[in-house]
Amino acid sequence: MKLYPVFRCALCVEDFDFMSTVKLKIDVSGTIGDEAWREIKQFDQIRSANFGPQFGSGGLPASHIATPASAAPPSEARRTSYPKGAWIGAEIKLQTPLLAQYAVSHYLEQDRVLDADVVE
Repeated sequence: MKLYPVFRCALCVEDFDFMSTVKLKIDVSGTIGDEAWREIKQFDQIRSANFGPQFGSGGLPASHIATPASAAPPSEARRTSYPKGAWIGAEIKLQTPLLAQYAVSHYLEQDRVLDADVVE
């Protein structure tokens, strides 16, 4: 019996290294620290979720954008609420582009989410 080498199709691999990314703009006005982020109902099938000014921000005083709100030690700036119109970005990682589209719909239904987009 002659044995032949086994080749795998690169397109048939089940484990994907590629992740789809959804960018969010979260309305943080009137909240303190990462309170608005903790109130967001997360999509069930996310791989990771991160929140902080490194993902974008607007309407924030400089004292609020030095570090991510959840990573910063309590300080006077973190004990004051964010001003009206302030937002902070978030990044959600999902396994497939289809899940990312479902996640966008899920997040846009929430009051604190100002914008949600799949990024390539």
